[in-house]
Amino acid sequence: MSTQRDANLSRRGLLGGGLAALGALAAGRPLMAGTLGAAIAKAPFRLGLQSYSLRGYKEGGQSSVERALAVSRDLGIRYWEAYPGHIPMSEDSDALAKSQALLKRADVEVVGYGVIPFKKGDPNNRKPFEFAKKMGVEYLSADPDPDSFDELDKLVEEFGIGVGIHNHGPGHRYDRIDVIAKAIEGHSPKIGCCIDAGHFLRSKEDPVRAAEVFGDRVFGVHLKDVKDAEHFTILGKGDLNYPGLFKVLAANGYTGLVALEYEENEQDPADDIRVCLEEAYKALGAL
Repeated sequence: MSTQRDANLSRRGLLGGGLAALGALAAGRPLMAGTLGAAIAKAPFRLGLQSYSLRGYKEGGQSSVERALAVSRDLGIRYWEAYPGHIPMSEDSDALAKSQALLKRADVEVVGYGVIPFKKGDPNNRKPFEFAKKMGVEYLSADPDPDSFDELDKLVEEFGIGVGIHNHGPGHRYDRIDVIAKAIEGHSPKIGCCIDAGHFLRSKEDPVRAAEVFGDRVFGVHLKDVKDAEHFTILGKGDLNYPGLFKVLAANGYTGLVALEYEENEQDPADDIRVCLEEAYKALGAL
């Protein structure tokens, strides 16, 4: 937060204005659109959803963005890191306008987008940035080739959009905190890490340490719990120290998106996501 006064006001707003929303979550009742989101907007950072969590809601064999947005609205979620299956990357103005209209109708803002690959010398590297600029996206979660960083330096500065390297579990080229730290060393401060807490746990790395190491170069957080470095689970049932993660993010002045990502119960995860939100909300209230 910018000042201690702002921090105190945010915490009072979270605790006072949001208790009714928390009670609704605990009771398993659908929330009115925006109720939880409005309360959480007063927290140190934004709490939302990686829309991949809702990939199982399909229509005609394809992920249904309309259904995913309806579920998000019912849960009071106002912020997405969108995955391309819901919001396809497009240069077509009509397609962009359609996506923007659907998001506006659901009162959902796309803060982040990804995960996006980048390759050295690929003319398509500009397209995600151009798309993000038009959609008002603040950061891209990404899996860039190691030799593409010099080009990314120029793109993040030109467009003013951050890039967070997404760790993707054991064996991935960016599976370790120190590997990512070394990869971004000497590059634009707009290139950092999108912390996937669950995948760091799978790699037996500490997501809290990741937040400490990357500081103001955190661009996006995937809030995901894992038990025994193997099994994705409901938040609070695994090994993630999410209260500690929240505290470090808040202490660092992080105001970006913490996107809950739930990979289980693909066909109908809404009730499980509701429980995860309750746990996250309790931890935010204790800050």
